[in-house]
Amino acid sequence: MGLKIGSLFAIWLWVWAAPSAALAQAGKTAPPAKGNHMFVQLTTSQGDIILELDPAAAPKTTANFIQYVQDGHYNGTIFHRVIPGFMIQGGGMDADLAEKPTCPPIENEARNGLANDRYTVAMARTPDPHSATAQFFINTKKNDFLDFTSDSASGWGYAVFGRVIKGQEVVDAIENTPTASKSYYRDMPVTPITILKAEVLADYKPES
Repeated sequence: MGLKIGSLFAIWLWVWAAPSAALAQAGKTAPPAKGNHMFVQLTTSQGDIILELDPAAAPKTTANFIQYVQDGHYNGTIFHRVIPGFMIQGGGMDADLAEKPTCPPIENEARNGLANDRYTVAMARTPDPHSATAQFFINTKKNDFLDFTSDSASGWGYAVFGRVIKGQEVVDAIENTPTASKSYYRDMPVTPITILKAEVLADYKPES
């Protein structure tokens, strides 16, 4: 069963209530992923984004994301929260703000050593560290205050499991789209930005 509206709002407050100093930090492109790489293409209404996933560092998170991709969960979902200088978040609802049902939450793998650097992809969650289901976000700056620091409610951080290797300009365009408040939601793109299709690229070879 999908998360209720109140729970989703809690995700937004938890993920997005960031210190202004942290939001102002300049980010650098994420380092290459290590281990056996997997690739997913997000075909969006703004263009294509290709993600390189790191199952060696985040096996449970990667498997969870791939399962949602293969089940078609992300097809037709929107980027429902966009904050310039921070991140873009999606994967949970359609353009009518209807929540899509999800599988049970997964273990938080944020202690895997991967940082919330610019263009990395990580899992959104509620204040419960182990509550991530389908929603994800792409960091548009280096957000090191989201990294794991300790086994505590305030220190668990957000699990990074991959990075954008192609389509950074699409991420930038989404980040800079006009937003407004709608119903319970803040920072929602005025013109819906939709993930038309998400698919695993089995034979993809990244450009050198």
